[in-house]
Amino acid sequence: MQAKDQNPFNPQASRPDMPEYGLLNADQGQGLLPWSWAEERLERSHNYWVSTTRPDGRPHATAVWGVWWDNAFYFSSGRLTRKARNLAQNANCVICTESAAQAVIVEGVAQLVGNGETLGMLGQVYRAKYDSDYPSESNIYIVHPKVVFGFIEAETEFSGSATRWIIMSK
Repeated sequence: MQAKDQNPFNPQASRPDMPEYGLLNADQGQGLLPWSWAEERLERSHNYWVSTTRPDGRPHATAVWGVWWDNAFYFSSGRLTRKARNLAQNANCVICTESAAQAVIVEGVAQLVGNGETLGMLGQVYRAKYDSDYPSESNIYIVHPKVVFGFIEAETEFSGSATRWIIMSK
């Protein structure tokens, strides 16, 4: 992992644009969630939801295993699956953690990982998390986040904690 001061990943926090939800100002309620809150949930989640768009515009969602590592999300997919075919046509996707009570939603762009060194290190991270290897003959994707949302579902927390991070490169 990169040291924090060398990290080109620079999330800028604000409230999401949700005018009908009664969100409090950023300095009210619990305040904006720290980026570490989102990272912790992205790292700890066991299952994730990946949403893609079919060529005809219809949505497609499926559950996957994956890892948040080095400021990006990685997952595998069979080469002929619906999500792989969708990503080949439109690389935009959404990744969600498994818990709606403390949801993290990542909007980003998926790319195939082709670097052997990265795949080797990623394989170690994946094995440590799942005690399993990535399925052989699978595509391995990296999703670079563009916008990330964090929500605490409890009625008393939502309006004062909802946070949007816009990812800015340094």
